Amino acid sequence: MKVRIEIDTKTFVRFWLVVIGFILAGWMIFSAREALFIIGTALFISLALSHPVRKLASLLPGKSRVGGTALAFVSLVLVLGAVVWFVIPPVVQQSAKFAESLPALSDQASKQWVGLAEFIDQNGFRPQVDETLENIKQQSSTWAADIGKNIISGVGSFASFIVALFLVLVLAFLMLIEGPSWMDRIWKIYSDKSKMRHHKSLVEKIYGVVTGYISGQLTVSGIGALMAGLCVFILSLISPNIDGNLAMPTILITFVLTLIPMFGSTVAGVLVGLLLLLNDPVFGIVYGIYFIVYQQIENNFISPAIQAKKVELSALVILISVTIGIYVAGLVGGVIAIPIAGTIKVFIDDYLERRQVVKKDDDKPVAKLVKKLTAAAKSDKTA
Repeated sequence: MKVRIEIDTKTFVRFWLVVIGFILAGWMIFSAREALFIIGTALFISLALSHPVRKLASLLPGKSRVGGTALAFVSLVLVLGAVVWFVIPPVVQQSAKFAESLPALSDQASKQWVGLAEFIDQNGFRPQVDETLENIKQQSSTWAADIGKNIISGVGSFASFIVALFLVLVLAFLMLIEGPSWMDRIWKIYSDKSKMRHHKSLVEKIYGVVTGYISGQLTVSGIGALMAGLCVFILSLISPNIDGNLAMPTILITFVLTLIPMFGSTVAGVLVGLLLLLNDPVFGIVYGIYFIVYQQIENNFISPAIQAKKVELSALVILISVTIGIYVAGLVGGVIAIPIAGTIKVFIDDYLERRQVVKKDDDKPVAKLVKKLTAAAKSDKTA
């Protein structure tokens, strides 16, 4: 038995127009991914600063939002300057101290190398060692030949980063200033006031999720920074080789870098560990052990518990969303996974609430009759 399906030309054309439209939209999004990333980063920063800007604007004469935004950005620059001021001098000091100890380390290495050379000759490993050293020399020559290209590429990447950072800051500044007026224009488009109030409530809930995630991340970073600084301070009391002044740079380095999800805390731990290794290798290893243990506690208990309260998600959902985000979109996916999960939860809760209301109305016979009469009246008017 053959079944013949007839499709008119209009439906066929509409179908392929929709398919082509989706393909073109996907291609445009992929082509503009860098610009969208810059805009998204600026939006994230503007949401993070929106609450402080609102507070500052309410305290200024005339409640100037421009003034509040300017003060917030100036405060941000001052905080970054303070980080540089407190972090760079100790790092330079410890590097100089390490440079002073290099001659002694070189002498020790030379003595050990003599013994190693004798061991190699006695056991007949000299041909293999010579071949390995020759390969290293060839690789070094190749790298040296390409060093000019590497430098140019590095300068270009740094210039691109500076331009992108400038665009992000400018866009965030303009979003903070013009954001409320744009939202007012959008709400005025609605002719249905009840729908406008409903959508406005959804936007406010999503805004609460995003800002709650940001404040939660700041809280987690603050706890980690204080614990790291306390660990370094305790080690300075035990070891005479560790300066207690390293506690403040440790706090600032850890706080700033742990704001970067996934790998920021690792970079902070490695950097602080290297600073301690330059002073006392044993206690540098002790700090490394502390860092590994604390990271397990933070990742499995502290961070999920705090973020669960801020974005109203369970610890399991947070861990699942971050895992999916990392495997789907890498670092960026890990950054935005929790706010996206919170936003999806807002829409799901809203859908379930509306379904419950519809179900309750359908269970009432009078409401059901009114709906039928209304539908019948509309059909008569249409006829």
